Amino acid sequence: MKVLTGLFSSLTLLSLNVVGLSQVQAQTATGFRFQQVGGTFFGNGCPNGTAQLVLNGDTASVTFSQFEARASSSKVVSASCNLRFGLDIPSGSNVQPISVRYLGFADVPTGGSADLNVDISFQGASVTTINNPNQTFPAGFSNTWNKNIDIVANTINACSRPVSSIFGINSTLTARARGIPANQETQIRINTIDTTIKNVLFQIKFAFKPC
Repeated sequence: MKVLTGLFSSLTLLSLNVVGLSQVQAQTATGFRFQQVGGTFFGNGCPNGTAQLVLNGDTASVTFSQFEARASSSKVVSASCNLRFGLDIPSGSNVQPISVRYLGFADVPTGGSADLNVDISFQGASVTTINNPNQTFPAGFSNTWNKNIDIVANTINACSRPVSSIFGINSTLTARARGIPANQETQIRINTIDTTIKNVLFQIKFAFKPC
């Protein structure tokens, strides 16, 4: 897991200047106009082309069908999903990401464990989170879980000129089943938050402040 975490952290830094990101235009000083955006996604949990961004008001919703890791007896299975999208902020606006929300389910038999690891980046660096975006689920855990992560990120100051930036989320689910009974499995997944748009698995909230 340490190797995978280090790899994904490296990918975070290497991808910040990736060419061809879809640029998302903030239309007003109060939020995004409704639009669907094909951002850049990679990872075996959400292969490129299977996910999409939907922007509306102060929210960017990440949609794709499912994100889970399931491991049968004696196995360890990891699933990753990494997203990047560009933000073009027009002059006259200040924009700041303030929170990321996701929820899920884990079922861990005796002898197993499961991990959730999330790294959030903005303007070329990992952002500080007020509460822990990660979680370990020990043997015996079988329940839903909820994450509403408040983040501390620099504000994009576009008062005098337009500014471009990149927002990213790297997430990894790991299911371990090395010591569980032969007829059971360890599973962990991120659940759908909202189906009014599509299957929303992440929601990112932004604060818009006029200059």
